[in-house]
Amino acid sequence: MAATEAITQFAYRTQKTIGLIDGHPQYSHQPGFNKPETNNRCCTYSPDGRYFAWACNEDVKVASPDTGEIVTTLPAQNVHEIGFSPRGSYIITWERPTKQEDGGASKNLKIWKTETAEHVVAFVQKSQSGWNLQYTYDEKYCARVVTNTVQFFEATNMNEVWKNLRVEGVTEVALSPGKNYSVAAFVPERKGNPAIVKIFQGPNFDDVLSQKSFYKADRVQLKWNALGTSVLVFSQTDADKTGKSYYGETNLYLITVAGNYDCRVSLDKEGPIHDVAWSTDSKEFGVVYGFMPAKTTIFDARANAIHQLPTGPRNTILFSPHARLVLVAGFGNLQGSMDIYDRQAGMKKICTIEASNASVCEWSPDGRHVLTATTSPRLRVDNGVKIWHYTGGLMYTIDLDELYHVTWLPQSASMHPLPNPLPPAPTAHESALTHVATTTPKKPAGAYRPPHARNTATPLHFKREDEGGAAHIYANGSGGGSGSGSNGLFGKGRRREVPGAAPAEKLVPGAAPGGGVSLAGTGAGADEENLSRTAVKNKKKREAAKKAKAEQQQQAASTAGNGTLQEPQPDREGREGNGRNPHQHHTRSKSRNNQQGEGHRRSKSKTGGENQNRHGRHHSEQQLHIRTGADNLAPPIDPSTPQKRQTDLDAEPQTPDGTPSTQDKKLRGLHKKLRAIEDLKQRLANGEKLEDTQLKKIRTEEQVRRELNGFA
Repeated sequence: MAATEAITQFAYRTQKTIGLIDGHPQYSHQPGFNKPETNNRCCTYSPDGRYFAWACNEDVKVASPDTGEIVTTLPAQNVHEIGFSPRGSYIITWERPTKQEDGGASKNLKIWKTETAEHVVAFVQKSQSGWNLQYTYDEKYCARVVTNTVQFFEATNMNEVWKNLRVEGVTEVALSPGKNYSVAAFVPERKGNPAIVKIFQGPNFDDVLSQKSFYKADRVQLKWNALGTSVLVFSQTDADKTGKSYYGETNLYLITVAGNYDCRVSLDKEGPIHDVAWSTDSKEFGVVYGFMPAKTTIFDARANAIHQLPTGPRNTILFSPHARLVLVAGFGNLQGSMDIYDRQAGMKKICTIEASNASVCEWSPDGRHVLTATTSPRLRVDNGVKIWHYTGGLMYTIDLDELYHVTWLPQSASMHPLPNPLPPAPTAHESALTHVATTTPKKPAGAYRPPHARNTATPLHFKREDEGGAAHIYANGSGGGSGSGSNGLFGKGRRREVPGAAPAEKLVPGAAPGGGVSLAGTGAGADEENLSRTAVKNKKKREAAKKAKAEQQQQAASTAGNGTLQEPQPDREGREGNGRNPHQHHTRSKSRNNQQGEGHRRSKSKTGGENQNRHGRHHSEQQLHIRTGADNLAPPIDPSTPQKRQTDLDAEPQTPDGTPSTQDKKLRGLHKKLRAIEDLKQRLANGEKLEDTQLKKIRTEEQVRRELNGFA
């Protein structure tokens, strides 16, 4: 290591303490820093690396990372957020908003001078998101967003607004990190108007240098390159109207400050955008996108694809400080694998590092090491920090209980020259050697396989796309495999509906998607394939009843013309033309209690069931007697005379236009009431408990019979 090369450092914050640890090659705590043993809410370095600040309940302390000595103390209580200006001259604190005695909101956003702890100014900032001020690179101006306005201040005179930039509906602002005083402002969709991003040029901010309007943007991330010449607009929506993603739609746009070029970045794989990052030299940017396994592409400054990396379960991309190496990883619900590529060697893959359960990943300022950490509250076990060499070796590890935050000390890449060719890995720290020696490598469990399929090759349709399997096709949120609406392997799939999404287009059964000729033959019977068994059964019953009614009407018309009545011909089972046995009558119930009663009766003993069957046959005979009106409604029936059943009479037209008369309708309704009463009486005799309304209905039997006698 050269004598002029600086030593890296990282800070960590746990539930009980804060610490500073020097990096390679020492890997030891900063000797001059006294770790505070108290409840600390936040900590951060200044962007220039001169200061390190942390907040506790009583105050905010600022120390020097080089010596660990406290430089100043701010009299600010209950601070939840800390920030610095680019050169560390000012420190900004944010407290939870409270109400004053007069009912007004307290000024909870405060600016202080770092060296003297002098209070400069305070503002009201209710939202914690986007709470910090944004400074220009030289700290000459700073900006904050209020309703429909971007306020600019001179850093030396914060008591009054220096410039107001009026932008109706502005929600997001990003100042350029370059030396051009540019600012990008975002206005979301409103009342049918598209969203728009405008770039203004300072210090007057009167002229619009460039703008881009687009739809499908409820919120955006504005990502400037280091030079401040271009900005990437990463747009997102709350819901996906196509139903393909539960997390909304994403798009990416490129806008240049010069105004001579803007475009939508074209991505050749369907799915969401997982991550976007500029190269530190501002010449390229990388995008991880698409349904898993995701695809990673490197674009130039004009959004032309120049490198395409292999697909895999990845969702993060990071460029090293020297822009020499590229890290592509998969964290969160992915395995934590990190691939490192060398840009100067034509994106040659150097190694793959397995950092499972990592929630933090950062390049070190020297461009040779990568820091990963498992933090709370995402995971409350196995919390700690690991430092890896770019060649894949573990250099240092430390276990920390309830780790909440970890970050590198900001340093310029010029402080750590990167030799060419790249240096090999140095000797690892003792903690890493012990960890490797005591940790048994975990054998990947993989997916469950049934006993008969073990020790055999995995079929292609079970492999991921990056493992040699076929690409998974997404159609309205469900995989469209080989023609069955699912994956073509396990039968017919169910259409997946996303809450809040527009309904998917319903295809005609047997028709090809988008119209045209069906690929499944004539499509006959395809409508029944889309119906359940119960629906198909009910459909057949309706068609049979409709056909029987048409035949009866045709037969009635023919017999009326001939002046004779023809007796319906029975079938093999003794049933008449409409498919029902004249000696078989079924009782129906309109109450759910009947279903419970039937289930209760099924569970009784065999003897009880036979008694009930005899009782049921006796009841059916009584009911048949009532329906035909043997004693009350009509004279005795001559067996030699052909007679029609009640259902046949109901089916016959009673008026010239084929509709039953009012008297027939009323008579039919009385018979229906009487059948329902008999059914309730039978259930009551079986010991079933009836409701009050059902008992009241039984008491109306005499009245119904009187009305029937009146019709007779």
